[in-house]
Amino acid sequence: MKILAIADVEERWLLDRRNYDRLEGVDLIISCGDLPASYLEHIVTLANVPLLYVPGNHDTAYDQHAPEGCVSIDGELRAFRGLRVMGLGGSLRYNDRVYGYTEGEMLRRAARLGLFAHAAGGIDMLVTHAPARGYGDLDDIPHRGFEAFNTLLDQLKPAYMLHGHIHMEYGRVQRARVHACGTRIMNVCGSQIIDIPDESLPARSRRFFFPVSEV
Repeated sequence: MKILAIADVEERWLLDRRNYDRLEGVDLIISCGDLPASYLEHIVTLANVPLLYVPGNHDTAYDQHAPEGCVSIDGELRAFRGLRVMGLGGSLRYNDRVYGYTEGEMLRRAARLGLFAHAAGGIDMLVTHAPARGYGDLDDIPHRGFEAFNTLLDQLKPAYMLHGHIHMEYGRVQRARVHACGTRIMNVCGSQIIDIPDESLPARSRRFFFPVSEV
């Protein structure tokens, strides 16, 4: 499975249909937030593949105009061709104008969703806007990651975690890290192509698990 992951920064090549041969073979697009609805709508229209998204801290405009033709996975668990994806958008709340949560609020959101995910047979990918605390975040409050995500990763051990929020120009930013639990964490600010071998996705029996909505 080939995934285009995007976040935070609009890239010119995704706005020009003449460059869409670069999207050949992409099966799924995932947005980790802080991108205009019109940008996501443009991409999903031209690429003609499903686009899943979580809102970033600056995406409060989604309340009035959510990206059409795209699927929000904020606070939800979705499946696409065997890939189980969990979404938790927003950042640490640092003022009343952003889409954000306190650490305690995110811990409760993550705990509720984690229980459902465990009962549904686990997940393969966690999609967030903010990073996990200590894994690519910064020390200032607006760019600090959530400790709640570390708890969630330890509990579910997905193969991948995708996030944005930390821009490359902030300096000394690593694209990829490995969590203590083994999860590969990727900062997809701008865009990143992720190839997941189909054989690496676990075969799950649906008999004893709660159903997960398919995209």
